[in-house]
Amino acid sequence: MNPFSSGTRLRDMIRAIRASKTAAEERAVVRKECAAIRASISENDHDYRHRDLAKLMFIHMLGYPTHFGQMECLKLIASPGFPEKRIGYLGLMLLLDERQEVLMLVTNSIKQDLNHTNQYIVGLAICALGNICSAEMARDLAPEVERLLQFRDPNIRKKAALCSIRIIKKVPDLAENFINATAALLKEKHHGVLITGVQLCADLCKISAEALEYFRKKHTDGLVRVLKDVANSPYSPEYDVSGITDPCLQIRLLKLLRVLGDGDADASDFMNDILAQVATKTETNKNAGNAILYECVATIMAIEDNGGLRVLAINILGRFLSNRDNNIRYVALNMLMRAIAVDSQAVQRHRATILECVKDADASIRKRALELVYVLANESNVQTLTKELTDYLVVSDLEFRGDLCAKIWSMVEKFSPNKIWYIDQMLKVLSEAGNYVKDEVWHSLIIVITNALNLHGYSVRSLYKAVQTANEQETLVRVAVWCIGEYGDLLVNNTGVLDIEDPITVSESAAVDVVEIATKCHSSDPSTKAMCLIALLKLSSQFPSSSMRINEIVAQYKGSFVLELQQRAIEFDTIIQRHQNIRSTLVERMPALDEASYSGRKTGSVPAVASTSQGTSLNLPNGAVKTTSPLVDLLDLSAEDDVPTPNLSGGDVLQDLLGIDLSPASSQSGMNQAQKSGTDVLLDLLSIETPPGQSSSSMPDMSSPTLNKKSTIDVLDILSSPSAPSTQIPSAGSSSTMDLLDSFPPSSSMPDGNGPDYPSIVAFESNTLKVTFNFSKQQGNPQTVIKAHFSNKSPNVYTDFIFQAAVPKFLQLHLEPASSNTLPASGNESITQKLRVTNSQNGKKSLVMRVRIGYKVNNKDVLEEGQISNFPHGL
Repeated sequence: MNPFSSGTRLRDMIRAIRASKTAAEERAVVRKECAAIRASISENDHDYRHRDLAKLMFIHMLGYPTHFGQMECLKLIASPGFPEKRIGYLGLMLLLDERQEVLMLVTNSIKQDLNHTNQYIVGLAICALGNICSAEMARDLAPEVERLLQFRDPNIRKKAALCSIRIIKKVPDLAENFINATAALLKEKHHGVLITGVQLCADLCKISAEALEYFRKKHTDGLVRVLKDVANSPYSPEYDVSGITDPCLQIRLLKLLRVLGDGDADASDFMNDILAQVATKTETNKNAGNAILYECVATIMAIEDNGGLRVLAINILGRFLSNRDNNIRYVALNMLMRAIAVDSQAVQRHRATILECVKDADASIRKRALELVYVLANESNVQTLTKELTDYLVVSDLEFRGDLCAKIWSMVEKFSPNKIWYIDQMLKVLSEAGNYVKDEVWHSLIIVITNALNLHGYSVRSLYKAVQTANEQETLVRVAVWCIGEYGDLLVNNTGVLDIEDPITVSESAAVDVVEIATKCHSSDPSTKAMCLIALLKLSSQFPSSSMRINEIVAQYKGSFVLELQQRAIEFDTIIQRHQNIRSTLVERMPALDEASYSGRKTGSVPAVASTSQGTSLNLPNGAVKTTSPLVDLLDLSAEDDVPTPNLSGGDVLQDLLGIDLSPASSQSGMNQAQKSGTDVLLDLLSIETPPGQSSSSMPDMSSPTLNKKSTIDVLDILSSPSAPSTQIPSAGSSSTMDLLDSFPPSSSMPDGNGPDYPSIVAFESNTLKVTFNFSKQQGNPQTVIKAHFSNKSPNVYTDFIFQAAVPKFLQLHLEPASSNTLPASGNESITQKLRVTNSQNGKKSLVMRVRIGYKVNNKDVLEEGQISNFPHGL
């Protein structure tokens, strides 16, 4: 007999495939077998049809295409015998899925088999339906499945309940049809049927609010009784698992009670007693008992408040943390992360056990416990937790030190009681694991030191002592070198010594030695060496007697292969040798850095939500029509960051020579902004202060061709003769004059305020909505206050009005609450809302913003989106 004829048995084909030594041989065997099966199908061979389909299923499991045999499944399903139907339905579940159009042809066969007198054939049909049911099949066959929920055989009822779960998930509208039948299943004595009924009930409650309310009011007490009977039932060999009666059923019941008790105080009261009983009587020496306890804890945390039960649940989790099984400890840590939002004090009692988990050998447990410790930290316990973590940092694994340092820094920065404690803790971290901390950690430490004016001496002395014993920690060396460069005189002179300090004596030579050793360390990267060169330049001014030695150290890098170091060395060498008269001015002490500004740049600005709405065409104020994109694109602002520079006319030459930015923010205010910018920069070059309240709009156009010859300013005369009389600059058609050395004359057109006047703009306008922005900004302050006015252009009232905005990372945005969430019709009134925008690139980059406005019109949600890039220049 041909070994690949249709008469070949399945086991012979499997043996031939397994005997193949290469993938090519296997493909050859499969190809020959598939050819024989195709020939058998074309000959309509009834005797071997079931055998051919069994072979196709095995070939399908190997990953080869078997679509040509799909119709054979339908033919076998239509056969009257049980063996053929069994193979047909098995092939149907393996070779097809709900997306195949051929399933429409099998719907009628399944319907007939669901009504068959043979319960085994009914079981085959309902199993297949539960695996491949599509929405269309669910609508057609739901009545038959609902009827089978009351079938005499418990196995059929169990399969019908599982099939019903798939049906209601495919077609949620059919959920209400299964409520009564499901309620009957909850009274079953057969555990197999009961567990499927409980699962069906849980899915119904998640899908249908009506079903949730029905089961909550009518069946909560019944479910509690069932759980009590199962938990207290005597030994039953049929359902016993490790001495516990049917743990799977208990877990399903607890999950259903969690759904019913969530948000309902009455239902929660019904189940308090049984939850306490399960939590106290379930054995924990077996994994089945631990699984029940875990679900019991999750249910207690989810239902309405009961303080005693929650403390009991958290104590169970505390016992889990002492278990030797890593999986149990990990799930306990996960649950405690959720529980801390419910009862923080109860979790705090297990702080010592959680800290022990940070030292666990398992990496996943360590990381999870560290996250939990960070959440537990507050003002009262931060010192204890930080000490424990810092002590463990010494012996921790190298790969874990990065995460540990980051969490310690976050805790110290967030809850430090004072700056001296902050500095001490960060010095410990840098001394033990400085090579594992991120740049933002030591950046933040430097900023804190600069702002602690009375701790400059203490900080530089502490760093000097720390770097003597831990000079291999590069980030510690960087901070020490920076502070010695800034506060070296305080180190040598012992300025600002605190009572808690041990006195030390440091000479100028010893301070320079620290920096010199850092420059010669082979492990130092170019950034560290560049910081050392800057520190040496500053020390050359503070320690004139060591100037020659410092110059020799700097000169060694004049031939460095690193271009940055070479350039710095040459420049600094020139300053030290030739420009002693200006050196002290060049290397003045750094001013205190703005902590708030640094925190804003670190956190950035993140848009709230993503939009899935379709784009709509909006008319933007600059005349361009733009199709809005989803709110996810709010971050994509790089294309609008660069504002094009307009062509310069003859009258703008003076401003161009002075290097004034002439780029207008909008077509309406471009000329005014250019005039204001030019005047401000010219006054700044002349070191002339602009008096408060002076309006930029009242300043004359210095490049205007209509000015007479007397309006020319002799700048050199003004600079060389402080007592020279003021020069009057008349403007065209006006008698107002300006004294560059004294002040500006009063003018009625000058607005009040400390900052320049910015024109209002139409930020957003569509056919139904108009948004106007008014601006106010203090002189020298990077923060701009924007007052937005929203006007309704339609005859309909807008309700649930909400305004959202997103900005690039160099901007920081804060939205204050709107004046109302209802916008009257036809522009009768408007909604106002304040926005506070801080520009960290003020003067370099203009403001840009993407907005999303949502509201309801006649109970229909409307969403409008757009981009605003026509902000006035200078914000």
